[in-house]
Amino acid sequence: MERELRLRLDLGYDGTDFSGWARQPERRTVQGEIEDALGRILRLEAPPSLTVAGRTDAGVHARGQVAHVDVPLAALAAASSGRAPVPEDPERAWEERGAEWLAALTRRLAGVLPLDVRVHAVSVAPEGFDARFSALSRRYGYRVCDAPGGVDPLRRREVLWYPRPLDVDLLNAAAARLLGEHDFAAFCRKREGATTIRELQRLDWVRGEDGILLATVVADAFCHSMVRALVGSLLTVGEGRRPVEWPAEVLAGAVRDSGVHVAPAHGLTLEEVRYPGPEELARRAAATRRVRTLST
Repeated sequence: MERELRLRLDLGYDGTDFSGWARQPERRTVQGEIEDALGRILRLEAPPSLTVAGRTDAGVHARGQVAHVDVPLAALAAASSGRAPVPEDPERAWEERGAEWLAALTRRLAGVLPLDVRVHAVSVAPEGFDARFSALSRRYGYRVCDAPGGVDPLRRREVLWYPRPLDVDLLNAAAARLLGEHDFAAFCRKREGATTIRELQRLDWVRGEDGILLATVVADAFCHSMVRALVGSLLTVGEGRRPVEWPAEVLAGAVRDSGVHVAPAHGLTLEEVRYPGPEELARRAAATRRVRTLST
């Protein structure tokens, strides 16, 4: 049986012109661009399938996205040989020149991919690694400008302009009430068979020296539209239209509230995905796959 290697890809993208991460017919997606590039470089009959840590929506950016892909060792050897003869023994050649092959693949991806998506590094995934299920947490950043004159034009694709002044203390007072393990159904788009129970580990706001407000949001996982719905609810508190208790009251209701407006996609960036040590990867993946219920 032909040996396959599981590779880890660390990547980033400007989500402005993508219809999200996931491949869709007749639409430009991050997954589609990378899979097609890998298929061409490795000369595969069909593009390989990527598994990603977090499937971002249309318009959402990523700076620290992680994916894995399984590729035939022989295809990697052939693609890395260039004009040189293909190694007769790919296994032995891999042991001797594997690091060169991965560096070459990274360079070739940079040459083939469009400029709004970059694979920063390609490495061999440790045993048991799954980009999605092995993750301990994801960290997102949401950036908001409430300056009367609007956003710096050079940052308009990554920062939301909010036309009313925001109070950081109110934002943080409301955010603190949402921390912990809860059913976030009120802030998620329900998917059949999927749980909406999540552990929100961090949610806080700071105003930088440039005046930009940054919300840092960390959880073990997120359900569809969760971060943007949380941000949208908090912004109404920050401008004084809702009391600080309101987002927590919505959360306790565990049903989607028409008063929660999902914040626009372009202010959101996936900043980091954290994983356990190599010895814990498989165990973490198995635990994550179990359907979660709230502790009693």
